[in-house]
Amino acid sequence: MNFPASNNLPINLLSACFNRTTSTYKYYWFLAILQSLENGRSNIPKIEIFSRMIANSWYTVNYFNISFGKQDLIQKAILSINQSEKIPINEKKEVVFNRIYESNNRITYNTLWHFNKNVPHWFLSPWFPKFKSETDSIRQNRIYNESKKFTNKCLYALYKDYLIINDSWIEYLVSNAKFLKDFCYWNLALFLQSKNPNVPDIPNKLIKPARRNSLAKQKAQFWDIVIKELGSLQCIYTGKDLTIKNYALEHFVPYSFVSHDLIWNLIPADPSFNSSKGSRLPQIGRYFKSFYEIQKTAFEIVKKKKPKSKILLDYLTIYDEHDFELTEQGLKKIIQPLISIASNNGFEFMKYE
Repeated sequence: MNFPASNNLPINLLSACFNRTTSTYKYYWFLAILQSLENGRSNIPKIEIFSRMIANSWYTVNYFNISFGKQDLIQKAILSINQSEKIPINEKKEVVFNRIYESNNRITYNTLWHFNKNVPHWFLSPWFPKFKSETDSIRQNRIYNESKKFTNKCLYALYKDYLIINDSWIEYLVSNAKFLKDFCYWNLALFLQSKNPNVPDIPNKLIKPARRNSLAKQKAQFWDIVIKELGSLQCIYTGKDLTIKNYALEHFVPYSFVSHDLIWNLIPADPSFNSSKGSRLPQIGRYFKSFYEIQKTAFEIVKKKKPKSKILLDYLTIYDEHDFELTEQGLKKIIQPLISIASNNGFEFMKYE
């Protein structure tokens, strides 16, 4: 992916910043700089950038439990800050940023400032190649000193507590912000997918959606039809009778793992239970058989009453053929690995009294 060209700027050096990346730091650092620039700041406190790095990755770590790899400390930093600040895991990004940036908590400050050890100066390394026999500490000092003169048209000048974006770069960065942010998110998705090979839909787990999709279609076009036909259904979790006016749709495998609303993972549930289950996992041995039986009954009813319903096509995401049979073993082969992988990625199981 080639960066937009410029006649006056060393775009090749900016692109080289992202060569041989072994962690997410560079992408989140650059994204934070772009966000500060878009907010009209070219003289940027480092602590602001570090706070944005955490805020940008907050939802990915806390809500979706995505692993950043053993070498990447962003995940550990988020868990530490989460304990010290007590911020809800699904809080809006700007709220998270403001809470962290304005915090007076020493633990939070020290956790953020840890990123100063490497990220700010090594990001500029393409502008300042290593001299023969030069140690890392000497090179670090050279980068700080030379960047203040914008040597080699480097991106920013480094100071102890802040950085100043090179005026020569500001117009380029702002006018190409969408491309540059897309570049970062694309490469973040590739990097995190390599660390989470069995986790579905990584790209949609990088940014908190403005709002969750409504399940009105799944109700009206599928489950309302089923409940009207049967009169009522029994909640597999609480045993309560569910009627057309008194049920919620819940994701058997949590939405925060699968990141979709496909009908084969949805079942009616007691509304009060649905709100309390959150992102916890159901035990296969305890609930799968009942889940399958409701799914099979519902599938057969809708297929008979609305054979051309487009919502039935959801099942083709797990079955290759249109003329398939929804068997217990077949559905279990889909559901059980998802729950096992989710558990391995930090999702907790429901607790039972």
